[in-house]
Amino acid sequence: MHTVLSKDGTPIAFDRLGAGPILIMVGGALQHRALDRVIGQRAAVLAQHFTVIQYDRRGRGDSGDTSPYTVEREIDDLEAVIDGVGGAAHVLGMSSGGALVLAAAERLSAKLKQIALYEVPYNDEPAAWASWERFAVELRALLADDRRADALVLFMQQ
Repeated sequence: MHTVLSKDGTPIAFDRLGAGPILIMVGGALQHRALDRVIGQRAAVLAQHFTVIQYDRRGRGDSGDTSPYTVEREIDDLEAVIDGVGGAAHVLGMSSGGALVLAAAERLSAKLKQIALYEVPYNDEPAAWASWERFAVELRALLADDRRADALVLFMQQ
């Protein structure tokens, strides 16, 4: 296991596997290195052609956490990992990790050689916007009331 420090001092843990161009895997909301064996299997296959970096996103696995959570801090974390492994990388974002990669793409464009996205939870149909707004309001309310289990159920159902 390796670690880098994010901009706010939070330690971000990662594993490095294989040899070749750098490929950073950004997992989804409930994924981390020790939990998701399928991602580990994918990393092993990709490591035949790449140096694969699997990192635990903030607040997951062996990485630290700092309140309050913001997407900007997660982008800082990704940037710290990129800088820690060479300064530029191909990046694969899965599920909400793909949404994070999209959010990071503009700010980190000089450091992202290519991005690939898998099962990003987006629906950009105008008819869906009101539903997403209601979801965000309800999710924030559950988290503000420290009802994390209910927030997780809502998140997984949407």
